[in-house]
Amino acid sequence: MEINKSKGRWKLMAVLLVCASPIILSYLTYYVIKPQSRTNYGAFIDPREYPIPALGTTTLDGKPLALDAYQGKWIMLQVDGAECPAVCEKKLHDIRQLRLAQGKEMERIERVWLITGSKPVDTILMREFDGTNMLRAKAEAVRAWLPVEDGTTMSDHIYMIDPLGNLMMRFPKDADPNKIKKDVTKLLKASSIG
Repeated sequence: MEINKSKGRWKLMAVLLVCASPIILSYLTYYVIKPQSRTNYGAFIDPREYPIPALGTTTLDGKPLALDAYQGKWIMLQVDGAECPAVCEKKLHDIRQLRLAQGKEMERIERVWLITGSKPVDTILMREFDGTNMLRAKAEAVRAWLPVEDGTTMSDHIYMIDPLGNLMMRFPKDADPNKIKKDVTKLLKASSIG
């Protein structure tokens, strides 16, 4: 009789251990192993730390136009000089394609190129990237506003501004457009809920 009680206790303990193992393993994973839960490619920015200042932006023909003119839409923002080297052209191409890749949601995105300096923009470049909002801005004002990764400049990144006018994401230097596309798709989907 004593042997049956002992076997019964071991069976009960084994059943309890099997039932409790998922909970024990989840706590072990969360508190000891600490897996990386980040699923986004771009770095989130706390908009409270980087409110959009008065940049004194103007259109190419000198008319004042602030970034808040695009409020209500997501803004893919890049900053470069008017001479726009190959890396700049690639970013202009990437943000155009990323917008197009959103299909029917693409109307929710504006592309903005903040041009630092007063040099003229090449007419061929303007035609090639027609639809990109080209605004002139003072480099010092933009540099004081936009956060960068160590060892990079503001011209190395593509930034995202939300429909409320908050700077909220920065993509890394030489960013992979396919990974940016996933982030942009998630942002658009999340912001359309509700």
